[in-house]
Parts: sequence; structure tokens; C-alpha cells
Amino acid sequence: MMKEPNQLTQHLETFVDITRSPAQQADSLKAIAASLEKDCLSMNELVIEMEMYLTTTDDVVRARGVLLLAEILNDLKAKPLDNAVVHSLIGFFSQKLEDWRTIRGALVGCLALMRRKGVAGVVTAADAEAVAKSMMANVQVQTLALHDRKLSFQLLECLFQQYSEAIVTMGDTLVYAACEAIEGEKDPQCLKVAFHIIELLAQLFPNPSGPVASEASDLFDIIGCYFPLHFTHTKGDKAGVTREDLSRGLMLAFTSTPFFEPYAIPLLLEKLSSSLPVAKVDSLRCLQDCTVKYGVDRMKKHYGGLWSALKDSFYSSTGTNLSFALESLTSPGFEMNEIHREAVNLLQRLVEQDISFLGFVVDDISINTVFDTISRYSQYKEMPDTSKLEVLVISQILSVSAKASVQSCNIIFETFFFRLMNTLGIVEKASTGDLVHNENSTASTRLYHGGLHLCIELLTASKDLTILDSDSLTPGCAQESWCSMVEKFSVSLIQLFTYAVHSSSDDCGADVYFGVKGLLNMGMFWGGSSPVSRSEFEKILMTLRSIITAKSGKTAVWELALKALVCIGSFIDQYHESDKAMSYMNIVVEHFVSLACSSHCGLPYPMILEATSEVCSTGPKYMEKMVQGFEEAFCSSLSDFCVNGNFNSIENCSQLLECVTNKLLPRVAQIDGLEKIVVRFAISMWNQIESSGVFSFGFNGKEFVEAAMKTMGQIVGIALVDSQNSIIQKAYNVISSSTLPTMESIPLTLVELEGLQRDLSTRDELILSLFASVIIAASPAASIPDVKSLIHLFLVSSLKGYIPAAQALGSMVNKLGLGTNGTNISTGCSLEEACDIIFHKAVASGIEVSSDESGKTICGSETILSKICLGFGGSLDLQTRAITVLAWIGKGLLMRGDRRFNEIVQVLVECLKSTNSSGHVLHSSAMKHAADAFFILMSDSEVCLNRKYHAVIRPLYKQRFFSLTVPILESLIMKSQSPLSRTMLHVALAHVISNVPVTVILDNTRKLHPMILEGLTILSLDAADKETLFSLFLVFSGTLTDIKGQESASDNAHRIIECLVKLTSYPHLTVVRETSIQCLAALLELPHGRIYPFRREVVQAITKALDDPKRSVREEAVRCRQAWASITSAK
Repeated sequence: MMKEPNQLTQHLETFVDITRSPAQQADSLKAIAASLEKDCLSMNELVIEMEMYLTTTDDVVRARGVLLLAEILNDLKAKPLDNAVVHSLIGFFSQKLEDWRTIRGALVGCLALMRRKGVAGVVTAADAEAVAKSMMANVQVQTLALHDRKLSFQLLECLFQQYSEAIVTMGDTLVYAACEAIEGEKDPQCLKVAFHIIELLAQLFPNPSGPVASEASDLFDIIGCYFPLHFTHTKGDKAGVTREDLSRGLMLAFTSTPFFEPYAIPLLLEKLSSSLPVAKVDSLRCLQDCTVKYGVDRMKKHYGGLWSALKDSFYSSTGTNLSFALESLTSPGFEMNEIHREAVNLLQRLVEQDISFLGFVVDDISINTVFDTISRYSQYKEMPDTSKLEVLVISQILSVSAKASVQSCNIIFETFFFRLMNTLGIVEKASTGDLVHNENSTASTRLYHGGLHLCIELLTASKDLTILDSDSLTPGCAQESWCSMVEKFSVSLIQLFTYAVHSSSDDCGADVYFGVKGLLNMGMFWGGSSPVSRSEFEKILMTLRSIITAKSGKTAVWELALKALVCIGSFIDQYHESDKAMSYMNIVVEHFVSLACSSHCGLPYPMILEATSEVCSTGPKYMEKMVQGFEEAFCSSLSDFCVNGNFNSIENCSQLLECVTNKLLPRVAQIDGLEKIVVRFAISMWNQIESSGVFSFGFNGKEFVEAAMKTMGQIVGIALVDSQNSIIQKAYNVISSSTLPTMESIPLTLVELEGLQRDLSTRDELILSLFASVIIAASPAASIPDVKSLIHLFLVSSLKGYIPAAQALGSMVNKLGLGTNGTNISTGCSLEEACDIIFHKAVASGIEVSSDESGKTICGSETILSKICLGFGGSLDLQTRAITVLAWIGKGLLMRGDRRFNEIVQVLVECLKSTNSSGHVLHSSAMKHAADAFFILMSDSEVCLNRKYHAVIRPLYKQRFFSLTVPILESLIMKSQSPLSRTMLHVALAHVISNVPVTVILDNTRKLHPMILEGLTILSLDAADKETLFSLFLVFSGTLTDIKGQESASDNAHRIIECLVKLTSYPHLTVVRETSIQCLAALLELPHGRIYPFRREVVQAITKALDDPKRSVREEAVRCRQAWASITSAK
């Protein structure tokens, strides 16, 4: 490359020529740099060749020449250079700092050379000092353009960071230069670097007699004016600097040296009184850092001002609404904004760092007078807002202070806890005037809500302190004064909180809330330092348990008590409290599990199940106990139903299975080691069903069957393959011993199939459905015995109208191996053999069905199943069932990418015609089922053929289906002469469009918009199609907000507006009317000339919508009318 000098000259001329495009200049730069990188050109040769451009009197050419050399060096930072070359180049660029016309190139060159690391040829300390001196003497940063200022700051940063030892002797000069460079800067990128320069400068001169200490006032004046930051740049700015970045940089600059303390703390305290929330937040955050960085000795003089400012921040950021709701049980109970949170952090930081700061808290008059306020009002709602605020703020201050350290907790408790106990009636004054423990107090008249709240906040703080320090706590911690005091009053406190729970006649009252919250906190002290004995802990559990079992309805106290037990259980499991775990197991878990197994309990069974599942979900051992209990409960209830005909028992079974499915199994899937216990539950279900006789007469088991299917399917879905095999084998044994295998004797002929009826007993339907759910959820690697017989069984059952059988059939063809030509299989049946059974070769007349060249069974219109679908034999019911079966089988083949699916599509499409290709007239019901079959094919099913149930899913299968079917349906719609057939074709097309990924729709909007508009018009004629209409409408509305869709909408504006105007009065679905009005508003994004001619029709339709009976529609109409009214005056 560049062997001839004229090539280099051409590139040099291109770069320095300002009339050339930036792209051409960049290409020339790359070409020269590449030649140097490959050693086709040396640096000396380049400099000699560039001499004219570097020294010319033409300012523009000289500036471009220097910049070119600098940019080349910037691209070659990793290429080794001789020390002499580097020395010569850095000297050249340092000298060029004197020439303001070449300043950019000089800055870039200096930076490129000084940033070289780990390679031969780096800038020496002496050269770096020369650069620094040249810059200080010649570069006035604030007179430069933005980009040059940024380069200047980066060069200063590089000098301070990488060459600090070389320039430290410059002392005051560096400080003055930094001040001069930064003062008045406003650009975010430059300021980010400038703040870092201050930080580096402080590190460079830490000595109290150094230049930073002597010039601290001037330095802080320069950076202090930026606080608080007023940041106007938006998120879309290319600068990439956020307010958070700048704010953090400024705070680091503030705290970079303790010499800023006399100036920073007064400024921050002043800004705390600002009306701007952001100023308060920034000040509090910065004060936290200052507290640590400046040290106790420097901060002590500001404690008075800090305490006053902190109090004001707490009072100004705290509301008076104390929530007694369920979610407040584990929180302070009132909203905390950012100011409040930062005030909490600052107070905690101050107390942690210097315990003497706590003197301002304990000696504060307002804090000491809060006890008068507490004893003045028994009910929180009776307090005036000022008193509420006082109680909440002081409770928060004392709580935060106590949680800061063990020492601070001791001081807070020693100062206030006895007085608080006196207010609550737990201690009283003796004749000597001293406060003594009143162990016989019932506290019946002393339920002061303010006192209860303060007491709970202090208990929470001490409890949290033990948890936070659980790793470092020693047995001696139990001897701390705060712990001794809580231990001394624990019995009385538990009595007080228990009384509060039972004293309130108003179930939603504050008494109940404070009582439960108090018991919760008393029950969550860490075991290593718990002031609550095991016997008292067990009393807490029994109290909360009794609240739950005593309530016959789902009241507020019931929910509070349940959540409290759940929190305690989670706490025990998280912190491995073995002693408490035993108590929790015996008192809570085993009790609720026994209730779930018992039919003699005053609680409604769903509440028992909810309570049991919630308290047992807190730990693996509890969950194992629950599964065992639920297994026993299921077996006994089903047995009671079968033997005694107790319908309540079978209802309990359904509810229990629903609880297992919705609450237990999702949690089991997240915990290792619990899979085997739920597998055992599934096998027990099969054992119990096997031993059960005929179900009671008159029993409609639909709800129970559905619940059992869901549970069985989810268990199989989360089980390992070996466990799946165990369940499958057990299920197969049960089904083999039932009357179901007799269906294998039914020949798959038109004559025999015509007489099929939905005639299974409830027990047989349960067994069939449950076995189908096992097959649906099984992994492709699972072993299924006697597959061929099972396929026959499912096919006959599905033609009888049992949908789970059809879904199992679809799952089997989706997961079976390909046999000798594909994957290995362990089921004894390949996909080819399965299709041979399903698409039976022998019809009633004995005609053989043809095969393709590969020998694969064709599932087209000549198969028995297809003939039934097309109406060549059998009743209408059989025909519609066959269409549904074919749809589920087709879905299984479609998802795995098997091309047999194409024949199934052809059959379903034939079913959409009023008269098919054989001249047979189809019933409208059959056509409707065929149209809905496309929904089965394309929708994501929750009950089968999904990832949860291990379906084989080929990527982009929906896109391929879309490409296959849409052209066919479009062609048939255009040719159709029958209104019914046209409607059904549009229903099918709507199902395809509604379920395909949105990117496919957006890529085909020009082709789809006309068909979608016609479909919306046709589907709006029949209320039965309202859900299909809405699904299609949602897809259409989404295209109007995309640039591709808007281009197509612009071409079809007239038809779109006509359709939307009609849908604004669609009577069958409110959301359709809302969406149509929203779409009309979205059309305003189209070119003015396209929509303006139709403004009158739109405004008339929207005006009518203003009288719509639904408020949501009227609100959309108001917004839309305002938007359209704005274009009437547009030109």
C-alpha cells in the first residue's frame, strides 16, 4: 500500500482540503494510518512528507496538517514508537499549543501521545511537565469552542491522573489554571471532566499547607455555584451525560478534600431550605458523603444546624395518613418520598459515625413532649393533623436512631422505653416516685394508638438491628440494655398486643392492626439475641392461629393474622431458626394441615386451603408436610364421596386440587428436591381413582374433572422423565383395568363411526381425561406403553366428543419420534405409524388411501377422517367433532414442521366452502367449526402443546402457516359468491392474522389492510363474531401507529375512515367502540391532504359517540373531537 509518494501526497491533499467531504477526508486518514500500521510507511517518512503542511503560513492548511498528524497518532496508540520519535512529536505538539489556529490538532496530538500505555514509546515525565507548562501559559480554555474545551479538560485530567508526580512541583500554578479553566463552564460533558479534575487536584495536594488548602475558598466558589444542578438536557441528547452523572461528580468534588468543609456544609444546609425538592435531595445525599469524608472532628461544629435541618426535612416530607391496610404490616405505614428516605439515611449515618450526635435527639424538647401528645388521644383518628405528624415523625426519628448501632439502641431504650411503657400502662409510679413494672395491668384502658405506633417502631428497629448484625452478634448481645428491657416487658407487651386484637368491635379498626403488627414484630427477633422466650413465641403463634380459625369470613383481621404468620414463617426459614421452626411446624403447619384433612371445621374449606397453602409455602419442609396432608385429604374426600355419596367431599376435592395447581405447584417448581413429593401425590390420585367404584348417581363431575386434569398435567409437566414414566405407567395400568379399552374394537369405518355417542360414565370420563392430561404434559423422551392402542382409544374418544382426547392425540403426533429415518424412539410407535392409524387406510368400501413417493401416509381428502369432515358420512355432530380432532392433530404437526399438515389445511379450507370441490353442500355449523379450527391451529394454548408441556416447537412455524394460508384464503374470498362462505373465510383469516407475530403483519400491511377492512365490516354484522372482530381490530389498530402501517393507511384512508365510522356505533362490545375512536385519532398522523376531505363524516360520528351509554367511550370521543377540530383550520 502507498508504495508511490504521489499516493501519500494525494491522501495528504485530500485531508487538508476543506472543500472535500468528511467521508473522503476520513478515508484518507484511514489509508495513511493503515500504511503506518503495516510498516509500509515510517513515522519519519510521514513527518518529512508533511513538513510543508505543518509549517506553511496558510493558517487553514497548517491547522489541517497538524490535526492530520494528531489523528494518525490517535489511531496508532497501540503501535510501538521509538522514544526519540515520541519525544520529538510531543515537543512539536507542545509548541503548537502556542498557535491558537492549530490548537485542536495540538490538543488531540498531546492526548494521543500521553494516553499511550504498555507499549514502547511513552511520554516522559519531563515532556509531560513541558506540556503542562505550555498549556498553562498558552491555552485559555474558556475562549475556545466547545469541542476544544472538552479536549482541554481531558488533557488536564490526563496530566493530573497519569503524570501527577511530574507536575506536582508546579503547585499553585496548577490550582490557578484549574480555576481559570473551569470557571463559567456550562457544557455537561466538560463539567463532568471538570468535576473530576477538582477531585484529582485534591488528591494531588492533601497537605494542610498545600495549594488546595490555601486556595480552598476560591476552588469551592467555582464548583459551589453549580449546586444544585439545573440540568435541561433531555434523554435524547447525544452527549450521553445524565443529571445523575453530573450530580454524582459534583458530590465527589465537594467531598474530595476536608478543606472544603467550612464552605460546603453551610451551603448544603442553606439549600435544604430550598423549595425545590431536587435541591433538598441532593443536599441530603451530599451531606451523607461529607459526614464520612470530612470526619467527626470537622463535622461536630455543624451538628446543631444538621439536627435542625434534619427535623425540618422529616416534618416537611411526612404525611399524616397512617395506613392500616394489609400491605402496611411490614412497612412504616405511611408514604415516604425521596426527601424522607435521604433524611433517614443521613440521620443513620450521623449516629453511626458519632454517638454523641444522639444527644441532640434525646435532649430535643419536641421529642420529649411527644408522650403528652400520646396520652392525650386514644384513637389515631381523633388526633389533629399536627399531633399525627408529631407522632409519626418522632417515631421515625427514634426508630432510625435506634437502628444505627447497638449503642444507640441502648441509649434510645434507656431514655424513652420506660416512659413509653408507663404511657401504655405496663409500668406505673410507685410510692417512691419511681417507675416499676405493673405485671398485673390488663391495659384495658390504655390502648393509645400513638403509643402503640411508637412502641412498634422501636421494636421494629431493635428487631432489624439483630437481623442486620446477625453474623457478628455474640451471646453477650443478649445482655445489652435494650434487649434486657424488651425481655423484661415481653410478656406484658404480648398481652397488650393480644388485647388490642380482641378489643376492637370494628374489624377494620386500628386496634386490630396495631395488635397484629406488634405480635408480628415480637415474633421476629433473631434467635441468637431474642428477648422473647420460646414459650412466649409459641403464645404469639397460637394467638395468630386462633384469630384465623375463629373467623368464619375473610375479614381484615383474618388477612392480617395470616400475613403475620407467613412473615414469621419466612423469617424462620431465611435465618435458619431451628427451635422456632419446630414450634412453627407443630403449632401452625400441622394444625392447618389437619384442618385441611378434616371435614369438621367451622371455617369455609377454601379459607382453610388458602391459610394452609400460605403458611406452608414459607419453607420446603412445610411444603412437604402440606403435600402429604393434601394427599391424605384428597384420598379421604374422594373415598367419602364414592362410598357415602357426600357431594361436599367431592367439592372439597375440586377446591383442594385447584389450590395445589394455582398455589403449590408453581412454588414447588422453584425449589429443588420437592419434585418427588408431588409425583407421589399424582400417583396417589391414580391409586384412589383406581380403588373407587361407580360414582354417585346424578353427579356432574365437570368441575372436578377439569381440576384433576390441571393438577395432573402440571405435575407431569414439572416432573423429571423418570418420574413421568412412573406416572404414565400407573395411569396406563388404571386405564387398562377400566372399560375404556373396549373402544379399541370399534373399527374406524364410516358405518361404525356414525353411531358414536358421548356415552362414557363419569368415572370413565375422569380416567380418560386424566390420562389424556398425562400424555399432553409428557416429555418427548418419556416412554408411553402400547402407543398404537392408545392412539386408537384417543381417536374414537375424540370422535365421541371428548376434547382432551383430541388434544392428547395432537400432543402425541407432535412428540413421537420419526422412527428409522429420524430420531430414536422408545414408545414402540413412530410418527409414520401413528399417522397410518389416525388417517386410516381402509374406508367402508375397502378402498386404499394413497401414499406419496416417500411412502408417507397422506392425510388429505381421501382419508376416513377427512371424509367425515367434508360431510360424506355420519351425522352433523360427528362431522363437527371430526373437524375439531383434525384441527388438534394439525396443530401438533404444524408446530413440529411436518409437511403432512398441508393436506390438513386443504381439508379445512374445503370445509369453509358452502359447496366443496366434490359438490357436497356443507352445513353452516360445520363451516363455523372449520373456521374456528384456524384459531386452534394458530393460538397459544394454555392446556396443551406449549413449552410448559414440552411440545416440539419449530421456530417460525406461525410465519410459515401465515405464508401458506393467507394467499389461499385471500383467493377464495375474492372468488366466493356465497355470503355464508365469505363470512367463514373471513373468520378463518381473522384467526390467522390475529395470532401471527406483529412483525409479519407490519411487513405485509399493504396487502392485508384491504382484507382486514373487509373482514371488520363483515364480522360486525353478527354479534356471535364480536370476539373475533375485536382480536382482528386490535391488530389493525396496531398498524396505524407504525410507519409501515401508516404508509398503507394513507393509501386506504377513505376505506379506513368509512369502516371506523361504522364501528363507532358497534352495539355488541364497548371496547370496539373505544378502539375505533382511538384509531380515528391516530389517523391524524397521516398526511393532511389524505384525511381532511373526510373530516365532516368523522366529526359527525364522534358527536354521536358523545351520547354513548359508556363513560369510557364518551371520554375517548371528547379527546378525538378536540383533535379533529384542530385540523379544520389547517391549510
